[in-house]
Amino acid sequence: MASPWRFLVVIAVAAVTVSSTAAAPASVAARQAGHAVGKADVELDGNSLTWAQMVDVLEADRVTIRLGMKPRQEMVKTRQGAEAALAAGQRVYGWNQALGPLKDQPLPEAERVEFQRRVLRSHAAGVGPALSDRVARLALVLRANTMARGTMGVRPEFVDRILELVNAGVTPRMPEIGSLGTGDLQPMAAAGLVLTGEPAPARFEGREGTAPDILAAAGLAPTFQLEQGEALPLISGSGVLTARYVDAVVRAERLVDTYDGAFALFLEATRAEQGAFDARTHDERRIPAEVEAARVTRALVCGTGWMTDEGRKAISDDGPRIQDAVSVRATPHIIGALRQRLADARGHIEREANASTSNPLLFAKKGGGYEFVMGGNWDAALIGHEIDSLNAQIADLGVLSQELSARLLADKWSYHLPANLAGGEVGLNSGMVQVQTVAVALVPEMQQLATPAGTLSRPAKFGQEDHNTMAMASARALHANLDRLETVLAVHVMMAAQGIDLIKDKMAAFPLGAGTQRLHGTVRRHIEPLADDRHMTPDLEKATDLVRSGELSREVRAAIAPEHNKCAA
Repeated sequence: MASPWRFLVVIAVAAVTVSSTAAAPASVAARQAGHAVGKADVELDGNSLTWAQMVDVLEADRVTIRLGMKPRQEMVKTRQGAEAALAAGQRVYGWNQALGPLKDQPLPEAERVEFQRRVLRSHAAGVGPALSDRVARLALVLRANTMARGTMGVRPEFVDRILELVNAGVTPRMPEIGSLGTGDLQPMAAAGLVLTGEPAPARFEGREGTAPDILAAAGLAPTFQLEQGEALPLISGSGVLTARYVDAVVRAERLVDTYDGAFALFLEATRAEQGAFDARTHDERRIPAEVEAARVTRALVCGTGWMTDEGRKAISDDGPRIQDAVSVRATPHIIGALRQRLADARGHIEREANASTSNPLLFAKKGGGYEFVMGGNWDAALIGHEIDSLNAQIADLGVLSQELSARLLADKWSYHLPANLAGGEVGLNSGMVQVQTVAVALVPEMQQLATPAGTLSRPAKFGQEDHNTMAMASARALHANLDRLETVLAVHVMMAAQGIDLIKDKMAAFPLGAGTQRLHGTVRRHIEPLADDRHMTPDLEKATDLVRSGELSREVRAAIAPEHNKCAA
């Protein structure tokens, strides 16, 4: 199985009114269950794009996105205002002045349209793997939405061109390395080349080629000319970063669901005590997300006979358990904190998606007319640092999962499971010790990648951009850790299911919880229990695919639904 992170950079520790069929109840239910939405239909107004709609744009098979009439009229008005401000003599960055360290260089009127083309060419310098088609599509929609606010002075025809490509299914190939969090300069410049018909790479219906060929195959106009001042509004913003953050939050939410399932299987395998999940103790802590995390665990093990004094005695675990290790007792607190972080992220993403993230911006003056204001609204400090914080919690979840899977290997820590989780004759069979070592190998990489890139600013461009949030590096590190967490959780799931199978004959008189029984069956549909030793890589690949596919996440959500679970309340 090819490593999903082989191209990813390691950050070393040491060295719209919105009309949306996608927001309909059936679509929401499908999304929550982890299924792709067939079609997303969204009208943009620059002010009302919701989290649910962004997720639908990310995951839908097809999208129809359009610019609303009111923002279209506002854009025409502000474009006229921009042109009047320039005619009155205002000097404006990226309009009649050059960029970056050359900001004091004026642009003659005859050169200003050509300048837009050259801005895209010079800034399209990114390298590395391209963003996925789904993330690239969402980035374009986010940029179109913020343009619809009317503060950038671009024509509505420009937004129409962006959405024309989106609706046709054309996605620019946008390299993910190069952005410093000072706007999405390199990736969005690559998109701009495709939008304007330059011979830059793009994709359509699984086919990759240069923009002229791809646009022709999609039945779109081969070229589009940017007018004065339209290159910078495309590239100077946070659409790519925000799209990657949306993708990361969606992935993280599904992996937290999967952890809940893996944890419940672990609890059954070790016949854990249930007091750590008592609603009373968590209500007393007064953290709603923690209360919910404990409720999910109770719902998954609802009806268990294994996690009782009688169940423990069936495997000669006669002494009082009193309480389990911290990794067990603190899971609701750790998962609750992570769930809260993800909930906060959804709110911050909605605000960012409906904000003016560009430089310069255009505002109406009190006495009439418009003026440009130069500033730093492209800066992604808040989102960048938030991504760093989320990454730290994802790494901590990896540590926690690995600690729990390690407990399953040893007699004392697992409360008398066969050593190494070996099937058959222990000793002759070595069991799962090397499977667990895979998680041990990945966790230090996760800890290393959790170093906050937001603290590693580097000056660029002759000191004109002397502080950079490095937010794209933060996003890359987060996705790299999500890749690793998929495998760490796969180890956890495999081993917990094996622990259950190794003692199920002794525990035959006692039922598993309703949720854990369902989850165990899901695992066993894909991976056979380990009897005598066998080649383990294929099993671990199957488990990783099971985690990555979202099937376990869907099973957890279904298992705790009130219609399936008497303990769900």
